[in-house]
Amino acid sequence: MENKVSFDDLTVLLAVLRDGGFRAAARRLGVAPSKVSTTISRIEAQLGVPVLRRTTRSLHLTDEGKLLVNRVTPLLSAVDAACLEVINLGGQVQGRLKLNVPGAVMPDILPSLLAEYRLRHPKVAVEIMVENDLVDIIAAGCDAGIRYGSVLEQDMISIPIGPRSQQMALAAAPAYLEEHGMPLEPEDLTAHSAIRYRLKDGPLLPWTLSKEGQQIEVKPINGLILSVNAIDTGLCYTRAGIGIIQTFRNWLDEDFATGRLVPVFPDWWPKMDGPRLYYSNRSAPPPLRSFIEICRSAVWMY
Repeated sequence: MENKVSFDDLTVLLAVLRDGGFRAAARRLGVAPSKVSTTISRIEAQLGVPVLRRTTRSLHLTDEGKLLVNRVTPLLSAVDAACLEVINLGGQVQGRLKLNVPGAVMPDILPSLLAEYRLRHPKVAVEIMVENDLVDIIAAGCDAGIRYGSVLEQDMISIPIGPRSQQMALAAAPAYLEEHGMPLEPEDLTAHSAIRYRLKDGPLLPWTLSKEGQQIEVKPINGLILSVNAIDTGLCYTRAGIGIIQTFRNWLDEDFATGRLVPVFPDWWPKMDGPRLYYSNRSAPPPLRSFIEICRSAVWMY
């Protein structure tokens, strides 16, 4: 059976999925919503099966649609990458770089890298999706992802991005410690109010302490639980005296210097591996290759 579905029509289908609906896709593509609807209907007629299940409030892929999208997404991405590579042979790198990253790298790791990237490649549009779950970056329409830990999906490779290791620290406001006292032993933390983070639909991030090869996990009182997506907001509540927080040590440097926060158990602060940039082991498009080069050459002082 001859395939009659065009690349242009498939691009419209992917836009509908990416933007969450016909109207949003039409705005992005600069066409009328009716044309988007007609395109999807044409794809379904040519394939002889429905690819989308549509209601007035939701839109989902059918099993046949999932198979189609999973197979054509990397192919269309490769076509785009090939065209951009040809364009870039004649001059500056251009196109789009889309990253899927956790909130933990937003305040301090990405800004300097992207500032350098922007300086070298001003014609590249950078888009960042903040998400803490491990996702299929190809299906999400991203060029690369950043995550902590070494768990990678099939056909992915990774490189370090940012500091090779990071230290987790405990801190509290002077007002909190004046009212509740400074804990003298790690076990004392079980009687203290803590500002904790919870993974999406999952457990609380554990409080692990480490000293001279000894590692322990403590379970403080959960005074305030925040979504891990709000990981860079916890310090506001710590400064307000709600409780003790465990967070990246370098995020606390200014607070320690000004006295707004006080170190707690600095001898027990553990270290963890830094984040990694992961991406498909297929040929990387020029915007991503350029970003990888910057990540590899960056020097980190903490």
